[in-house]
Amino acid sequence: MASFSFGAGNAGKLVRIPLYLLGRLATFLIPRSRDEWVFGCAVGVADGALALWDRAAFAGEDAVWLTGGDRDAAAAEARGIPHVPKHSARGFWRTARARVVVVTHGLGDVNRYAVAGAFVVQLWHGIPLKRIGLDSPETTRSPLPIGSAAVSRLLALLYRRAQRGIRVLPAASELVRGRLESAFGLDHERVPVTGEPRVDVLSRGTAEERRAAARTRLDDLVGPFGAASRLVLYAPTWRDGAPDPAVPTAAQWARLTEVLTAGDGVLLIRSHPLGAGDYTPPAATDRVRLLASDLVADVTPLLPGLDALVTDYSSLAFDAALVPLPCLFLAPDVDAYRARRGFYGTYAELAGDEVAPSWTEATAQLEQLWADPHEHARRRDRAEALSARMHAHRDGRNTERVYEAVRAGLARGRTT
Repeated sequence: MASFSFGAGNAGKLVRIPLYLLGRLATFLIPRSRDEWVFGCAVGVADGALALWDRAAFAGEDAVWLTGGDRDAAAAEARGIPHVPKHSARGFWRTARARVVVVTHGLGDVNRYAVAGAFVVQLWHGIPLKRIGLDSPETTRSPLPIGSAAVSRLLALLYRRAQRGIRVLPAASELVRGRLESAFGLDHERVPVTGEPRVDVLSRGTAEERRAAARTRLDDLVGPFGAASRLVLYAPTWRDGAPDPAVPTAAQWARLTEVLTAGDGVLLIRSHPLGAGDYTPPAATDRVRLLASDLVADVTPLLPGLDALVTDYSSLAFDAALVPLPCLFLAPDVDAYRARRGFYGTYAELAGDEVAPSWTEATAQLEQLWADPHEHARRRDRAEALSARMHAHRDGRNTERVYEAVRAGLARGRTT
């Protein structure tokens, strides 16, 4: 599994400063087109970028997808999406010529050296719970043991300058809008409350249709499952390259397997694509299956097919609330994580006072969830309340609103 840390990433930024300068000179000399778009996404041809791609393609926009490798290229090819490698000369040229650059994680989703001067649409990839961007010291943490304060200030300056090109950063609600404005150093106008394109799939069609489609897809990916099987997704968040501290012990694996078997349940494990952690049970069982990011890039469309979510600090808790899906919180390192990363608001506002410190407690909560209809209803009601608080729009038209915001921003630019 791939691993990544802010320290390694920031070291790379410092080494690449000459390339950024050369790229800035090139974009100064290369005129941008009036109508070309480029799209990129760190996890593949997926997420909010794919949702906006579909809308832009329907409108006839001149667009290309910038791929990060053979898997991305194959996915784009399968969908009939024009694509070029982002690290190639063509990728640099298409980014440098593009009027609109669409990303979901960072400017490295496209050719990072050719973004200056573009109309950047930063879709982001989830409602932040942990502090991100300028709100988190991790973002600008120095990789050097000497002069770290000066290096951190330089990294903060570079980060702010990089975010200046963001013209549209969609927010799910006014509450989320404040977090994004602070994290990216943007003004109110650039962070419209349109809803996130990435979660439109959780509002389109009927609940029955969404569940049937998700279960069919899950069956294809890691099935087969019986019609009555309960599917539980475990999705821990990224810990800056460190292993997940919640990996079960042998005894916890045994008890978890017992509960899954008794409840006709299957645990799907999706470690963060940039994280680490060995989730192989000591005894082989079909009650535990991996749903890794190399199997499916975007898990959001699959959420309606699940029966419960287990997570710690992942934004999936906010996405799952749209289903709505009962959520259990397993966070053995909450105090250390709070001290290092920090939260927007308090963790208790999201997780309540029933945070499991290990799989022993999480398994007991899962067993109760299945055995007690009142407990199931209580957690489902909590998810619905969370959805109402965090999502201003639940009509399946977030992508349309974002597209309209982009077109309006482009029109304003042409008249100034």
